[in-house]
Formats: sequence, C-alpha cells, structure tokens
Amino acid sequence: MPSVTVLATTAVPDHVRGALTRWMIEPMPGLYVGTLSARVRDELWSVVSDSIGAGAAVLVHPDSNEQGYALRTAGERRRIPVDFDGLSLVAFRPEEYTDMPRSDVGSSLDPSAEPSC
Repeated sequence: MPSVTVLATTAVPDHVRGALTRWMIEPMPGLYVGTLSARVRDELWSVVSDSIGAGAAVLVHPDSNEQGYALRTAGERRRIPVDFDGLSLVAFRPEEYTDMPRSDVGSSLDPSAEPSC
C-alpha cells in the first residue's frame, strides 16, 4: 500500500535529483515528498545512498513501530539517529563536543562522559 514518504537531501548529484523528481515533488530545494510503495521507496533509497558522494540524505517513511515511522540516513551528517529502546532519537555526533572548551559546553557537563539521549 502506498504511503507518504519524505526525503531531505544536501549536496547530491544532479542525476539523483532528477531520479527523485520523477517520483516525488520538490516543494523546496532538497526536500522531496511523495506517495510511494515500499518497493519504489527502497529502489529510490538505493539510488540515493549509492551515489551520495559528499552529500547527505535522510529518509522518513511509515513503519510498524511505536513511533509509526522509520529513519534512514546516508552520508556524513551532523546529527545521527540513535535507537533507544525501540525509539529513534536524534543525537549530535560526540566528536563535536570533545573539541569544545569546557566553558562553551557548560559547567554541569563532563566533556569526557559519553553523550546521552
């Protein structure tokens, strides 16, 4: 059964953008929305993730879990999805925090501690 799918891209090659606009609308640059079957969605994601290059992409689609949707990512992003007891949460990459001076992070945070969600 087709369902609404959202795909956000950053700095992807033109041929990928062309492939996406055949199946989805682009209401603003880099944001694609469409009603796709699971098979078409998976094929498009395969094209995007295989040719992402220096870009990045995030796919959000319906799924049978507690949240009702799933996240997929490709490429280097500042934020990463983290599974927390079956819930998808979004965390910043830990290496961003270890390079910051303690005064910028805040006095209550330990820079050597693992980030928590």
